[in-house]
Formats: sequence, structure tokens, C-alpha cells
Amino acid sequence: MKNAPAPLSLSPLAWSLLGGLALIWGSSFLSNRAALEGAGVFTVVFVRVLGGALLLWLWVALRRLPVPRAPRYLGHFLIMGFLNNAIPFSLIVWGQQHIESGLASILNASTAIFGALVAALVFTDERLSARKLAGISVGFAGVVLAIGPDALKGFDPTSAGQLAILGASLSYGFAGAYARFAVKGLRPEVAAAGMLTGGVVWMTPILLATEGLPRLDYAPSVWAAMLWLGFGCSALAYLLYYRILALAGAANLALVTLLIPPVAIVAGWAVYGERLGAAELAGFALLALGLVILNRRPAAKPRDARARPS
Repeated sequence: MKNAPAPLSLSPLAWSLLGGLALIWGSSFLSNRAALEGAGVFTVVFVRVLGGALLLWLWVALRRLPVPRAPRYLGHFLIMGFLNNAIPFSLIVWGQQHIESGLASILNASTAIFGALVAALVFTDERLSARKLAGISVGFAGVVLAIGPDALKGFDPTSAGQLAILGASLSYGFAGAYARFAVKGLRPEVAAAGMLTGGVVWMTPILLATEGLPRLDYAPSVWAAMLWLGFGCSALAYLLYYRILALAGAANLALVTLLIPPVAIVAGWAVYGERLGAAELAGFALLALGLVILNRRPAAKPRDARARPS
């Protein structure tokens, strides 16, 4: 039997790109807060998915990447846009009206935990091993510690905001499982552009029914935050994401989940004076430990000397 392929190592270029991606996605929580100072929740989400879709389709056109024409992909893009953009973006932005950016990023780091749990429930080849179960358990313990036991006693805005972020993480988990077969065989840039376009389709009627068309008189800081969410945190981030995936593999790419909260925590403290207590920081440490356990590759079994070719 052949040995399992060794995990890809992180080259200096991969580390640089990983750090850049963490900075971009970490800044999204700060950008959400800045955008909310002048725009509504659904306006922020709409501008983000529209800006990201436009820039990615421009990239696809310039690179002349093949675009699928089978009608089934339209349905897949709509579902992916719903699960991976419309629902989680809306929940995160809404939740950030009530909780600090750093805490939102910590709770959002539970995406990997939910992703592993959903995959175990959906796919037969993703069953929960003892290692995965331990990682998920430790990770959830970190989430509970970060939220605090008092959050579940009353449905106040703070606890509702925390639960909204967790709902977004769960939606990301389902999106990851669905994407496993829905966009198989597509170029990543095309899949991301189609997914964001699906998000635009969902967000347009929601926006028109609740907040109306985006105004043009937003403060420059609000427009800058929303445009950065679209062009930076969506389009550019996805291009970096798939570049790192090709260079370093999925296991190493998962490290970005651990790098995002420190960026968001420092940015929230520097710009808005946000401070997190010891319980929230300890919860992140426990969540990080759970993610490390979850993503740790089991040691390869040594081959039997008798099986070696002479």
C-alpha cells in the first residue's frame, strides 16, 4: 500500500500570502463596524457581494477562464450565494451592532468546528474520529467560555449578537459541505464569482424591501469601508485564498482561522478602543487549541519491512 502524501510545507511566499489574507479578513470586522456608522446592515452586505462579484467576473474575463453553461450551475450558485454570503454576511454585520469586533472574530473562528461537524453528519468518508471529536469538543468549550454562561440566560442584544455570529459560522459549515460537490471541476475564481453573484440575487430584493437603494451621500469613511469589503475582503481575499490552497494545501490554509481574531482584536482596540476580558481571550485560546487538534494530521504508520520491494 502506498504511503499517504506528505502535507505541503509553508514556503516564505505562502506564509506571506497567509499573513496577507489574515490581515484582509481580520480587517473585515473593523470595516463592518465603520460601514454601519452610516449604512444599514443589508446595504453593507449588498455592496460587498456586488463589488466582489464585479471584480471577480472582470478577473475571469481578463484571464479568459472557462465559464460553465450547464443550467444546474445556476442553482448551485444561488444556493452557495445564500449559504456562504447572504446568510452569514447579514448575520455577522447585524451581530456587530451589538458586540465588539474582536469577539465577533473569535466566534466566527468556530466556522472550522461547525464545518467538521456538518461534514461528519453528511459524508460517510468524514466520520468523527477520536481526534476530530476531541478537537470539536475543545473548540466548543472555547466558544462557550468566550460567550460566557450569562449570555444564554436572557435574550438581550449582546447575547443575540453572539448567537448571530454563531449562526453565520453554522451557515458557512453547510456551505462548505455543499460546495464539495456543487462546484466540483470549476475554476475557483469562477466558482467564487458565481457564488457572489448568487448572493447579489438574494440580497437585491431584501435590500429594496427593507432599506431601499444605497444612497450616494454616505460619508467617505462609510463608502471606503463598504468598497473595501467588496473588493478587498471578498474578491482579493478569494484570489489569495485559492493561491494559498494551491501552494500549501488545505491543512495549512486552515491556519488563517487562528490568525484572523488577533488581527481583529488589535484593530478594534486601536481604532475604537474595544477591549476584551480575560474570559473572551481564554475562550479564543481554547478554541485555537481545538482547531489545532482538529487540523492535526495523524502520524503516518511505518511500512512493514516485509512489504518493501527488494
